[in-house]
Amino acid sequence: MAYTTKELIAAFIARDLHDGENIVVGANLPVPRAGVLLAHLHHGPNMTIGLSATQTNLLKEPVLQPFKYNRDFRAARWAESYMLHHETFDSPKLISDVFFVGGIQIDQFGNSNLIGVGKDYRRLRFRGPGAIGTTTMTTYTKRYYLYLNSHDPRVLVERCDFITAFGWGRGGADARTKLGLPGGGPKYCITPLCVFDFEEETKRMRLRSVHPGVSVEEVLARTGFAPIVPSRVPETEAPSPEELAILRQRIDVEGVLRS
Repeated sequence: MAYTTKELIAAFIARDLHDGENIVVGANLPVPRAGVLLAHLHHGPNMTIGLSATQTNLLKEPVLQPFKYNRDFRAARWAESYMLHHETFDSPKLISDVFFVGGIQIDQFGNSNLIGVGKDYRRLRFRGPGAIGTTTMTTYTKRYYLYLNSHDPRVLVERCDFITAFGWGRGGADARTKLGLPGGGPKYCITPLCVFDFEEETKRMRLRSVHPGVSVEEVLARTGFAPIVPSRVPETEAPSPEELAILRQRIDVEGVLRS
C-alpha cells in the first residue's frame, strides 16, 4: 500500500510510545501529533494525551476533527481536564513522560535552538520564536523526540548558535547529570530523510535508519556535521495497512499527511 513520508514518520513515532504514558504534543507539529494519536488509538488505550492545554482520552471518538494551532480551544470538546498554560511549565509534577521539540538549528549532540541564527543576539541574521516552554519541558520530561520538517545543513549544524533545549551539551553520557538535569534527554532526531539516535558513550548522532528511497550518501550530503554511520543502516519500517487506515479514517481526515 502506498504511503507518504509523513505517514511513515507518524507510524515510527507511534510504535515507540507505550500504553499508560502521559504525552504532550502541540498542534503546531502535525506529524508528531498524528503519531501520538495513532499510538493512542492503535495500542495505547490508557495513554493520557496533552492536547492544546487539555488532558484527554480519545479512544471512543470515531473521527478526530482537526484543529490548527496550539491554543485552538476547539480541542476542549474532548477534554477530561484543563490546565492553565503557565501551570504546565511551572510544576515538574505536571511535566509529561514524552515531549516533542523542533528547532531552527539542531546540532550533533541533540541541542536545539529556537532563538535565532547568528553569533550576536542583537544582530541575528534570522530570529526564531524563542524557547516557548521547551527549556522547561526538555529539562524534566523522561524522554523527548527532535522533529524537523526539513533536512538541511543549515538546520542540522555542528554547533547551535544558541541553545533553548539542552540535549547532550558537548557530548558524553553524563552531560545532563553533571548539570543536575533530571530528564532523560533526546532519544531520536527524526527528519524527512532518516532517523538518528544517539551513540551510548559519546551521545553523538548516529544514523539509525533511512527512509525508503533515501541513500546514506544523500543523508550525509545534506547534514552539516559528520554523524556516526554503522556498517549496516536499515530502512525505516513502513506503516501497516491497519496503521494507515487509522491515520486516514480517524486522525488525518483532511489529508495533511498526504500533502
